[in-house]
Amino acid sequence: MTNNEIHKIALSQSAIDCHCEPKDFLKNSPVVTLSRASCKSRKYLPLPLECDMVSYGSNIVAQVSPRTREAVETFLKGADPAHAFETPEIYRLNQLLEPFGLKVCFMAEYFLPDLDKLKALSCPYPMEVLTPEDFSALYTKEWSNALCADRKSLDKIAIGAYDQGRLVGLAGASADCETMYQIGVDVLPDYRRQGIASALTSHLALEILKLGKVPFYCAAWCNVKSAGNAVKCGFTPAWAELTARDEEFVEKLMKDVSLP
Repeated sequence: MTNNEIHKIALSQSAIDCHCEPKDFLKNSPVVTLSRASCKSRKYLPLPLECDMVSYGSNIVAQVSPRTREAVETFLKGADPAHAFETPEIYRLNQLLEPFGLKVCFMAEYFLPDLDKLKALSCPYPMEVLTPEDFSALYTKEWSNALCADRKSLDKIAIGAYDQGRLVGLAGASADCETMYQIGVDVLPDYRRQGIASALTSHLALEILKLGKVPFYCAAWCNVKSAGNAVKCGFTPAWAELTARDEEFVEKLMKDVSLP
């Protein structure tokens, strides 16, 4: 697998998710499509979506519902892909979506491996490759980024770091679609800043490539530590995504985050 092949695979998957053609992400003007469900899309996407935008840098591809199409097209007129997913443009988008009871909810950056930079980084603790049977008892809060309790069947492989037999770090790979596995990683608070996360992430990425799949990594827009981990491991920014959800969903998220 080459870097060019990895990029083409990512573009193809984004095209499935957004119901467009891979070449649409490389155009110099926005593309708007009607969102619909697909059995081949990333499993965690609650399709159809009323407003979801993806940019690989050249333009923005937006999938919408019939009722939000005009509002999103208005937003995209003259929108600069480099700044459309930040304030003050976000405020303008929220105003356009308000009549539909929608608000901007998720903003994330996605990373793909650069095969010229990706390498197995050293870890201060022994590491072990784990199968689903090995990590079946690890669906707890402390490992909730590495493993997803709501989609256990998608977690295919993991790597753990152990301090005298105690699990102190875990990276897991979720088969979110046919060709690409997403990496998530957790490290216990007392063991952070020792290079464990980057070691686990880099080793897992190489294991995923051995399986013939493309590893990808996602970080929330403001999660500098997570983005730094991706870059340290040899990943590079590939695309950005913004999703609006209904106000009730957003309010619930806000309440859940504020809980002690």
